[in-house]
Amino acid sequence: MKKHNFSAGPSILPQEVFQKSAEAVLDFNGMGLSLLEISHRSKDFVAVMDEARAIVKRLMNLGDGYEVLYLQGGASLQFLMVPFNLLRINGKAAYTDTGTWASGAIKEAKKIGEIDVVASSKAENYSFIPKDYSIGSEYDYFHCTSNNTIYGTQMKTFPNVDTSLVCDMSSDIFSRVLDFSKFDLIYAGAQKNMGPAGATLVVVKKEILGKTGRNIPSYLDYQIHIDKESMLNTPPVFAVYVSLLTLQWLEKNGGISTAEKRNEAKAKLLYDEIDRNPLFDTFCVPEDRSLMNVSFKLTDENLKEKFDNAWKSAGISGLNGHRNLGGYRASLYNALPIESVQVLTDVMMSL
Repeated sequence: MKKHNFSAGPSILPQEVFQKSAEAVLDFNGMGLSLLEISHRSKDFVAVMDEARAIVKRLMNLGDGYEVLYLQGGASLQFLMVPFNLLRINGKAAYTDTGTWASGAIKEAKKIGEIDVVASSKAENYSFIPKDYSIGSEYDYFHCTSNNTIYGTQMKTFPNVDTSLVCDMSSDIFSRVLDFSKFDLIYAGAQKNMGPAGATLVVVKKEILGKTGRNIPSYLDYQIHIDKESMLNTPPVFAVYVSLLTLQWLEKNGGISTAEKRNEAKAKLLYDEIDRNPLFDTFCVPEDRSLMNVSFKLTDENLKEKFDNAWKSAGISGLNGHRNLGGYRASLYNALPIESVQVLTDVMMSL
């Protein structure tokens, strides 16, 4: 039976990426050696890293003013690296609190310096994206989270700020067309739309670095990683390679603009069924619904066993909601075909 993978992450990837990466594990570039055993300093892997960095700038339409890094530690390490590199001694930064991961970023940043939470939807269980705030030049940077995987909300627009704009795009990067040059720093765990767990993407405008007056530990210093071309330590070679294959698949299949159209169609199909069917509802306000993570619930919990049996029998996997919210969560990442969404909506219609 075909499986329909709605997992929130690690998530579905294109089948051709699995095939090519599996081949590389056995024999990389006809070397008679596995990708997993060659030197990360070899010309074969250096070429992988160089292209993995270059393709990000092509997809985002960014120029030489930006650097691309592949690091480790997930978005969670970036919660700390961002303030270390951007928050001046005796300065302050602005954050919005829109979900669990935004809250985590705030918690870590407060260990480094003064943080103002300028807007929050926590009191309403993160059911919407705050919009009524402004960010002035008194802040060293403004940090936001573009998409909230648990609660199913997404920023549809980004504020104009009079300081550096920093965004955690872990769960919706490369899923929709944005003016990426508007951002001074973007970071994302790879395990949603661009590869397996183990690699973290950082895209940073070079001119914002080196202004904090801090003595930054080497591993937390973006500039040192830039100087070492993402190889200060041994990089996660397999995760970087699979990320490259995934981004090549995206580029070959029409790039971000085409992916956005597919993602909009998938989300519309599922949200239309939720809105039509009185047995289901979402956790958030309609205007802030995510195109990537559709969090929804039954309006009659007595139907839970019947619904769970039905979607599992249809070959659906990864639909359970996050433990902090409950209900269900269908993640519609780039590699998920619309046919899988149709299977889910068919199950919902039949309940």
